[in-house]
Amino acid sequence: MNAADYLIVPLLQAFCWFDDGLQAQLQEKGWGHVTRPQSMVMVNVVIGVCRPSDIARNLGISRQAIHSTINQMIEMGMLELTDDPLDGRSKILSIAAKGLAMRADANEAVQLLTAELARRIGKTNVANLAVALGADWGQPLLPTPANAAPAKRKAKSLQRGDGA
Repeated sequence: MNAADYLIVPLLQAFCWFDDGLQAQLQEKGWGHVTRPQSMVMVNVVIGVCRPSDIARNLGISRQAIHSTINQMIEMGMLELTDDPLDGRSKILSIAAKGLAMRADANEAVQLLTAELARRIGKTNVANLAVALGADWGQPLLPTPANAAPAKRKAKSLQRGDGA
């Protein structure tokens, strides 16, 4: 098998194509460098995920890493961190005034990138891609006791040396 045989490779390449294009468009508008983790935090806040712990879970990174990224974004004037009115122990993120202006430029960039992708691969392919990626894929496939048990038995038999 080569890299193209794994769906995850073109999915990641497509993500990077969009994110790199977004970063380039934002830099052209004068926003400076925005890191990929920063753009991923912004996407989460835009879709309504506002607790740092929830964003960390969504991105699969530690709370320490997410707080570092969030603090950078607060210093840049992109985000604000305030007390959660529903839970005094928690903080929530919101987009600051500078972040709202950046969001408007980012939306324009995404529309430009989508139009360019449609020009390159066709409107129908872009529409089909949106449908496929937007479909409910269900929960990730995780090992179940039924399909994990044979591997455990084999491992134990190899440890005993009987190969059964």
